[in-house]
Amino acid sequence: MTPDIKAVADEVLASLHGHRQIQTFSSRPSGLSLGQAYQVTALLRAAFAARGEKITGRKIGFTNREMWKVYGVQSPIWGYVTDHTTHELADKQLMAVSDFVQPRIEPEIIFGLKAAPSADMTDDALLDCIEWISFGYEIVQSIFPNWKFAAADAVATHCVHGALLVGKRHAIAPRKAEWRDELKTFQVELSCNGTLSQRGGGSLVLDSPLHALRSLVDLLAKDPHNPPLRAGEIVSTGTLTLAMPVNAGETWTATVSGIPLDEITLRFE
Repeated sequence: MTPDIKAVADEVLASLHGHRQIQTFSSRPSGLSLGQAYQVTALLRAAFAARGEKITGRKIGFTNREMWKVYGVQSPIWGYVTDHTTHELADKQLMAVSDFVQPRIEPEIIFGLKAAPSADMTDDALLDCIEWISFGYEIVQSIFPNWKFAAADAVATHCVHGALLVGKRHAIAPRKAEWRDELKTFQVELSCNGTLSQRGGGSLVLDSPLHALRSLVDLLAKDPHNPPLRAGEIVSTGTLTLAMPVNAGETWTATVSGIPLDEITLRFE
């Protein structure tokens, strides 16, 4: 039995809009493969465009290799972000928990592209495609109960994307070599209401957020349903710590060491 890809996309859109949870597609009689899920991704992009949203870029998930066995994958996954879900952190420091389904917070490195990267590039050439770097947050959500799903389910559901909050942008070009080295080694601390919650760093994201970007370029080179990255897109490269559940009344703060990026804070109501 083959899943009805359009029906899957329609159900995802309805569930996200209604903030309601559903049964995983992978557990249904028709199942859902990873390749079929990326066909759903293409339909979601078309649906976003039809309702007036513009694609601002992509988000990468499953960059922590320890998660691969849990979700049965051998590489990261990705999804689109739009102008409806992308915000400047300076202008959007308060989020409503009720806007999401079982939301979690992830501190992430975000890149802004000035040129289209290709799969055969060196790290230096890949850096030359990046105009700016930012430290920000992604809010992720699960329309499947208790965050239990397969990788194909995650891809089909907007790659569990909820919102992307972009922090202060820093130019890559003036200190390209320093960024390249620091991205591999910098550390992150994530705190809730002043209490340390998680520690992490760049090495947890495929050894460097730059390597996560490369993995996305490689994935898209093999994708017959979705276009490659283009100049002007932003790319959120995956969580630097474990993704943590959030509740109303909480204030989350993330700080870094070993890289000159800004402290970021986000409150929930």
